[in-house]
Amino acid sequence: MTYLDHLQPWCIIRFLPNMQRRAIARFRRRNDAEAHLRILRQNAPTLHYAIMFDSSTLKTRSSSNT
Repeated sequence: MTYLDHLQPWCIIRFLPNMQRRAIARFRRRNDAEAHLRILRQNAPTLHYAIMFDSSTLKTRSSSNT
């Protein structure tokens, strides 16, 4: 995981067929992710998106401190 990923834990996830998913964008704040999600849903209303907090950034950071 890159340093930039640690700084941006909020992700917009696009759901794909066969129970797969892809991270579309990463954000530092949830409200930025929600605003971007609104734009994505306006441009492509048939696609399914979700906002997710990537907690692996916290686990990696806390494990490196010990």
